Formats: sequence, structure tokens, C-alpha cells
Amino acid sequence: MKSIIVSMVAAAGLMAAGSVLATTEMPELAKKSGCTACHKIDAKLIGPAWMDVAKKYKGVKEYSYSPTGSASADAKKMSLEEGLIMKISKGGSGNWGTVPMTPNAPAVKPENIKTLVHFVLDLAK
Repeated sequence: MKSIIVSMVAAAGLMAAGSVLATTEMPELAKKSGCTACHKIDAKLIGPAWMDVAKKYKGVKEYSYSPTGSASADAKKMSLEEGLIMKISKGGSGNWGTVPMTPNAPAVKPENIKTLVHFVLDLAK
């Protein structure tokens, strides 16, 4: 009886650990869209880790977009969601170092980019 209870507790622990890992796995849409060539969830690759992006923008409502970086004189202010969608769609540089974000539109549909933006931002919750 004791070994059954221990086995059940161990199995429950593994299931809980698996569900935590599942929430931080790269979504299939990201794999199909080519995001994994430059990004990981929890570690910098070529681009920033998505967890770092989520932390940077947690609670932020506004985004300044320019192909040359948010601090550029020509940067346009927009909502955070719109700005990140613009950055992913059109690409740009200056926000995370010297390596530019390559444009992803039209290869990746706008609705898929929006879904991925929501996934990344939800990592901070």
C-alpha cells in the first residue's frame, strides 16, 4: 500500500513538472514560422530569449517603432501589441543589440504574428 501511494505521488510530481515544461516549449506555430532559427524561450540565441522580451515589456502599454530602433528620431509611437507586430513584420534593429530582426511578412501571416506576440507577452504572467 505504501509503495502505491509513493508511486502515485511520484507520478503526480512528474505530471506537474511536465505541464510546467509544456508551457515553456516553443509553440508549433513558432517552429513553422522560422522563429526558432533565432529565438529560444529561455536563452539568447541570435535574438533575445522570449522570456527576456516578456520581462522587458511586462506592464508596458506603448511601443516606439522605427526600422533603426525605438530611440530613433523617426520612431512612431503605437500600442505595444501593434509595435511588436510591426517589428516582427517589417524587422529592424537597435532594441536588442546590433543584430537586426529580419522582416517576417509576408511569409508569416499577420494573424500568426499577432498570436506569437501574445504568446511571448504571456510568458511574463
